[in-house]
Amino acid sequence: MADDHGIPPVHALHARIRTLAEAVEASAEAILAGWAPALADPAFLPSARNLARYLALRRHDLTALQPALAAYGLSSLGRCEAHVGETLRALTGTLACLSGQGPCPPAPAPPPAAPLRRLRDTLFGRRDHGPATRIMATLPSEAATDPALIPSLIAAGMDCARINCAHDGPEAWGEMVARLRRAAEAAGRDCKVLMDIAGPKLRLAAVEPAHAPKLRRGERFALVADLATRAPGDPPGATLAQPEILSLLSPGMTIWVDDGKLGARVVEVGPSRAVLEVTHAKEGGKRLKPEKGVNLPGVAVPIPPLTAKDLADLDHVARLADSVGFSFVQRPQDVAWLARELDARRPGLPKLPIVLKIETGLAVKNLPRLIVQGAGERPLGVMIARGDLAVEIGFPRLSEIQEEILWLCEAAHVPVIWATEVFASLVAEGRPSRAETTDAAMAQRAECVMLNKGPHLVEAVAVMADVLRRMDRHMAKKTPRLSALSSWPAEALAL
Repeated sequence: MADDHGIPPVHALHARIRTLAEAVEASAEAILAGWAPALADPAFLPSARNLARYLALRRHDLTALQPALAAYGLSSLGRCEAHVGETLRALTGTLACLSGQGPCPPAPAPPPAAPLRRLRDTLFGRRDHGPATRIMATLPSEAATDPALIPSLIAAGMDCARINCAHDGPEAWGEMVARLRRAAEAAGRDCKVLMDIAGPKLRLAAVEPAHAPKLRRGERFALVADLATRAPGDPPGATLAQPEILSLLSPGMTIWVDDGKLGARVVEVGPSRAVLEVTHAKEGGKRLKPEKGVNLPGVAVPIPPLTAKDLADLDHVARLADSVGFSFVQRPQDVAWLARELDARRPGLPKLPIVLKIETGLAVKNLPRLIVQGAGERPLGVMIARGDLAVEIGFPRLSEIQEEILWLCEAAHVPVIWATEVFASLVAEGRPSRAETTDAAMAQRAECVMLNKGPHLVEAVAVMADVLRRMDRHMAKKTPRLSALSSWPAEALAL
């Protein structure tokens, strides 16, 4: 029974934790057995076992147990992601000692954080000094021609360069990589290259009229298979880069355009045509433009994860990159397909690391299996691609899911990239918003933070490095570091 404050006696806590630990171990072994076919690399087995234990642990609601553990000055299990088994064993032994049911446990070994740090350095660059979180910068087209840009980015604090294969081409990519290798060597830095293959992103192909008016809430536009079928007086029209998607649309369905800047509801469908009514747009309206992305939340889009362009680009990516970003990955078989394509282009060479870009609800649902499929045979990272992900699952849910992805990846000892619109105003306009500064500080809990291209990118990298250095004094992942506070010296406290 509990005391007057609702705290159970220590012997009852010991029994509950021992039962919990036994249940977690049994469930974890069953999960691990199901993953066995994907675990080709024995070095990943301890991480896979820890991930299985974490998933088994989080099947239990621990919220009532945590205050009781904290009341005795014990771990509340709130920071056990990277070392679940060790934490449960230490907690069980300590409670046994406190309740007189066993000897005091020996001092535990340090938590096994080394795999995560090692993979962070492999994917995003090794650095002896500076922030623990690495900084990734997306290279603009001028990085292939401007001799000063890449050295300036490295001097500002860039650890890893991202090349988006949706833009430019093999010749420009090769020049960017060559310039980066030379600049990193000159600076004595280990700077990596991530190349993102474009993937099957749904996009608008063409728009008519070419300078379509801005659409406001309540106004209509059409998605059509052929713009030549538009008649005088029809609303603005657009084609899709994947016209077969038209057949998936039905009345009441919601679509989003341009990373959620324009929302619309399907009100009418016909042969090779759908009419939509705008439900979300900024004041003043939003214009349809070619190449802007389209999202269909909750719809399983039946297109392959690797396009013909991706397969052609891999011929160059496999030669140039230190890791490959996999856009719109959703299923374990997607990961296996990319792995086969990379290995076929690199016979006899080490396996090229893959970074899974988590951009859809299905990818979130399948994340444990995606991780095991990838990390079971090569170095793996995960990018929280918060732009498309927010549109796909909704902004309220994004707040929760980005936390859960961080926890799950820490349990798997897989490094994470905090991505999309970090310091977006600073990169574009030279001045960050207050909200962006807070978001940038949150990135310290990931192993890498990504900045997009823009006219003030070099300045943004330097500010990001400063923010991360300051945050490193106070946090390690989600664990507070109680370094001495300097904001309130003793002489400032007297009345």
